[in-house]
Amino acid sequence: MTSLDVAQKTMRNLTLDTPEKTISNPVIPYVGTILGGLAPGELIVIHGTVPDDADRFQVDLQCGSSIKPRADVAFHFNPRFKRSGCIVCNTLEREKWGREEITYEMPFEKGKSFEIVIMILKDKFQVTVNKKHLLLYNHRISLEKIDTLGIYGKVQIKTIDFVSNSLQGSQPSSLGVTKINTENGVMPSGSQLGVPYVGKLDTALHPGCTIAIKGEVHKNPKSFAINLRPSDSKDIALHLNPRVKNKIFVRNSYLHDSWGEEEKEVANFPFSPGMYFELIIFCDAYQFKVAINGVHTLEYKHRFKQLEKINVVEVTGDVHLLDVRSW
Repeated sequence: MTSLDVAQKTMRNLTLDTPEKTISNPVIPYVGTILGGLAPGELIVIHGTVPDDADRFQVDLQCGSSIKPRADVAFHFNPRFKRSGCIVCNTLEREKWGREEITYEMPFEKGKSFEIVIMILKDKFQVTVNKKHLLLYNHRISLEKIDTLGIYGKVQIKTIDFVSNSLQGSQPSSLGVTKINTENGVMPSGSQLGVPYVGKLDTALHPGCTIAIKGEVHKNPKSFAINLRPSDSKDIALHLNPRVKNKIFVRNSYLHDSWGEEEKEVANFPFSPGMYFELIIFCDAYQFKVAINGVHTLEYKHRFKQLEKINVVEVTGDVHLLDVRSW
């Protein structure tokens, strides 16, 4: 197995645990109980195909399965294929639909397979289709009331997976990041870490080391940055700088009092305003590999060669920081 295989396997293992429950080839319309309900951090992963004659289909997170009166629908996700297509999201309460939220980006194609990932967050649902962020939908009905998944319309479903996500419990508890400084010097109330953030790695960086950063992009962001650097100089070994407003993902190093050449190539810009992310940096002997929400995003060859000196993580800019770990 090559180092790339190891890194990608590591990233996969750290971002998607084994499904707790898999439903295979369900008959549509499908209505099934969500055992244990939904909790923040969980994922619903749906693999399927859009038939050639599809006009629309929907995925509903419901509060029960009653037909008369119709059960409330906390999250109605409804791709429609007429004309150029759109995705309509809404909530049904007491048999009345609320305000539609319409997304005109259409990742589904007739005759093609798809992967939908619905990430359950404490205040919203975050939807990714075919490994690309699609939309956010704020909760209008509390998560505790959702106990049923419904899939209707012209769609073929291969598998439905319920996954307990993600970095929780997947690293040795003895390792972590020691927080050495924040803007306020104290931990803010709740689970956020202060930004700008400076944390010290418990062990110096080495091939095989992983750093995981969880956060949420501000709702009206310009950019943010993540730096890996030694504590004994101004050098920056790895500078990750997503410029959300311009959709440019800059990588660079600051060595000998000057910036090097910027690297910007990326298949898809992975960040959006308000989006939750889990960013994993995997260090191997020749480069860093970066994955965002389980998707391998980029590689950056080491320009700062003394890996064992890299012992500090910095996070600055338009981001709410929730967790920083290393192992």
